[in-house]
Amino acid sequence: MVAADLSVILPEILLSVFAMAALLAGVYGGKDRWAPMLVWAASAAMLLIAAFIGLRGAPGAVAFGGMFVDDAFSRFAKIVVLVSAAAVLAMSQDYMQRRGILRFEYPILIVLAAVGMMMMVSAGDLMALYMGLELQSLALYVVASLRRDSAKSTEAGLKYFVLGALSSGLLLYGASLVYGYTGTTLFSGIVQVAGQGDISLGLLFGLVFVIAGLAFKVSAVPFHMWTPDVYEGAPTPVTAFFATAPKVAAMALFARVLHDAFGGAVRDWSQVIALLSVLSMFLGAIAAIGQTNIKRLMAYSSIAHMGYALIGLAAGTALGVQALLVYMAIYVTMNVGTFAFILMMERDGQPVTDINALRMYSRREPARALAMLILLFSLAGVPPMLGFFAKLAVWQAGLDAGLVWLVVASAVASAIGAFYYLRIVFYMYFGEEDGDEVETNTSPVLYAFLMGSAAIMVLGIANMFGVDQAAAAAAAVLVN
Repeated sequence: MVAADLSVILPEILLSVFAMAALLAGVYGGKDRWAPMLVWAASAAMLLIAAFIGLRGAPGAVAFGGMFVDDAFSRFAKIVVLVSAAAVLAMSQDYMQRRGILRFEYPILIVLAAVGMMMMVSAGDLMALYMGLELQSLALYVVASLRRDSAKSTEAGLKYFVLGALSSGLLLYGASLVYGYTGTTLFSGIVQVAGQGDISLGLLFGLVFVIAGLAFKVSAVPFHMWTPDVYEGAPTPVTAFFATAPKVAAMALFARVLHDAFGGAVRDWSQVIALLSVLSMFLGAIAAIGQTNIKRLMAYSSIAHMGYALIGLAAGTALGVQALLVYMAIYVTMNVGTFAFILMMERDGQPVTDINALRMYSRREPARALAMLILLFSLAGVPPMLGFFAKLAVWQAGLDAGLVWLVVASAVASAIGAFYYLRIVFYMYFGEEDGDEVETNTSPVLYAFLMGSAAIMVLGIANMFGVDQAAAAAAAVLVN
């Protein structure tokens, strides 16, 4: 039994062993001198584990009495998480080394956060859920304040820690109520109680608190307050990480909990998710209009995009989960390219985050400006970019579930949000130069990620970015 369990969690074991070995190598081998090598080794290790998961081909299995679930859904989410984490690590090495903030602990913490995310998406029990969530969160608290000589970075880490502790408290309180009214922490046991007609008021309160705790992790309104400050204060590569892999893991965990544990009570939680969705879309669209700092702008963009993705979850159907997975995969790809561009924004070797510095950027760097234009159009949902089809997928799921009002509201919010994306395009192509133009980092790694992401936004339409795999993953998690 133990051997069978270990084979199910083999990818997590391998990545954990790598993290421990890297920690020993860093401590006894020269510490920060090993940091660049550890970054590339960690990136390669996560890509290899992602390939191993993709090629494994084993049927769905559970371990530790149902606490850990290995199925098509978890594999899809794990591959997206690992590939995006590896991409951000590769992008960050040059940036952090040139600014003297590359510590050997950094890639190890990212790997441990990825292990926590893998645990999150495979959770089949409230205790397993919490263990994965906290492993991810504790690592993220540290990397947010990695720049120890920066007051903003320290503030970002402290705010994230304090508000993260609050969200964990809400989640644990909800989990205790769920356990009290169902008598089990296993999702398979909870769904049997929650699926017996109308759920009790106490169990409903537990569900709402669990949703509140998870909503913090995806920065859904009104649990979004940490996002702009943490995005701005954290080192830019860390911000890029926050905007990608953790969002996928938290959204996948959201879907796992609601469908695996409360799949028989869709009517009870669908309304709550729809409310979170519409609030997130409109706050993200409106609050970003006045932003000139591109990192804060991307924070509000992230809030809005989580709102769009939640439409798929609010639908409560297989098509909705499929649309959610496709949306998150496309969202991560857009963000990797966009943050590759942000990492290249410099002046005299110092990072620049003011969008006014991009005035007439197309005259100096036409290829990069075009790539950024494609990514911004995709983020705004302008056809025929891949981002438009991501929104189309969640809209279709919403319409099929009868959530016409939510789809209409998201279309309005999308039109409002397009303003701040197109404003950057306007600056790059039509803005007047003011003498404080941004220079461009010539890193070939960043250039490759920028161009590759932009190309995917155009060429990915050919296969809709793995929609067949997303459909199989959605079928694996759905119980109703």
